Amino acid sequence: MISLIICFAIIITGYLTYGKVVEKIFGPDDRETPAVAINDGVDYVVLPRWKLFLIQLLNIAGLGPIFGAMQGALWGPVVFLWIAFGTVLVGGVHDYFSGMLSERNRGVSISEVTGIYLGETMKNVMRVFSVILLIMVGTVFAVGPAGLIVTLLKSAGISGLFVSTSFWLAIILAYYFTATFISVDAIIGKIYPVFGVCLIVMAVGVAIGMPGHGYQVPEVFSNFRNMHPGGTPVWSFLFITVACGAVSGFHATQSPLMARCIKSEKQGRSVFYGAMAAEGLIALVWAAAGCAIYEKSGGLSTGLQETLSGGQSAAIYDVCVKTMGKVGVMLAMIGVIVCPITSGDTAFRSARLTLADWLNLDQSKWTNRLKLCIPVLGVGAFLGFGNTLGFLSYQVIWRYFSWSNQTLAMIVLWAGAAYLAKNKKNCWIGAVPAAFMSAVSVTYFMMAPECLGLIPLFRNNRMIAYPVGILAAAFLLAVFIKRTGKK
Repeated sequence: MISLIICFAIIITGYLTYGKVVEKIFGPDDRETPAVAINDGVDYVVLPRWKLFLIQLLNIAGLGPIFGAMQGALWGPVVFLWIAFGTVLVGGVHDYFSGMLSERNRGVSISEVTGIYLGETMKNVMRVFSVILLIMVGTVFAVGPAGLIVTLLKSAGISGLFVSTSFWLAIILAYYFTATFISVDAIIGKIYPVFGVCLIVMAVGVAIGMPGHGYQVPEVFSNFRNMHPGGTPVWSFLFITVACGAVSGFHATQSPLMARCIKSEKQGRSVFYGAMAAEGLIALVWAAAGCAIYEKSGGLSTGLQETLSGGQSAAIYDVCVKTMGKVGVMLAMIGVIVCPITSGDTAFRSARLTLADWLNLDQSKWTNRLKLCIPVLGVGAFLGFGNTLGFLSYQVIWRYFSWSNQTLAMIVLWAGAAYLAKNKKNCWIGAVPAAFMSAVSVTYFMMAPECLGLIPLFRNNRMIAYPVGILAAAFLLAVFIKRTGKK
């Protein structure tokens, strides 16, 4: 438990100290924000800071810091270190700059922001990349809650039409269409703060319930080894798997939503960096639950692996029952069902806005919003029902989402570093984590089973993947230094 408490302290202290360093380097001022200057009543709407924070937290959270952190716990307590240091040094920086650079550029989507600082070619790459990622995220956060609802109904002894993943998936997608289409403050601005509190209360309940029910969180210093039952390497699989609990490119697609609603630049640290810090704390709780609750065999996380094999819905339900009992489980389940949905709807909303910026379609007109909502939700429905009908795997969608997620984060960090270099500020707070994530992304691509690992020669071949990842990061850093004139 001591190492977990230390990691909690790292995130909180990091927000209060390093977060201020990042803010000072960026230099927020009193200029008029897009929410004030544009204010179209649909996407550009001024919201109070406390709502901005809770909405941003829900936008970037969902199943990410819960399921990803529990998957990361398969490697053992070493996952705590990545969540803590990743949140402070990488994720917080990434989220702050993705939000503030959007705010500085009329609240445009992250693909357009990237194009401004990395060039036209990268802008087009990011446009395609972002839309694909957002639709995958929306699909993941539709199928997951639908499955969890079915799990709850079955546990309550209910049968019939309502105990169907396809039925609940259709209901969720219908809601997604509505939330994607209408004004940001009509649904999101009103109900998200309530659900944000549910997400926080749920994490607190699990955190208190672990020691209350006799579960002991293992220490990092006595378990500093790879505990994955499959022998999957820590580098770079752990860094890709945890994703949302430490750094996530998905956050960069969500931050412009709040960049269009922020009243003052000086609110940026608490909204963007602060929400990432809160997500890191939530991820630590769920990672600790994964490490503490389930039995180990031969020093490996076999009990957790067996539980996760039943699906993320069953695993989350199991943790809530074991830590909070019947009294708290319903509140927890509401949070776990609703919070992913609230990330899914904003994912599709972000996809609409990314396409709108790309195609230069005025979104104050309902007909233009409809033109984009129909195809975006149509693709999401195909992927979602493909999973429920068995011709597309949820796990495959999740793995591709995880890698593309971290690759997008890498690109956004390079864009932030380029902005700082262009404005003669300390660019290394962005360039160093960008180089690190470049090594992570390339290494994973070289040996993961859904990437080049499809070829037997490359699958989990560290002798090839590790040097290639390091060389790729070094090459990108050298290009950055050359183009910016940094030494």
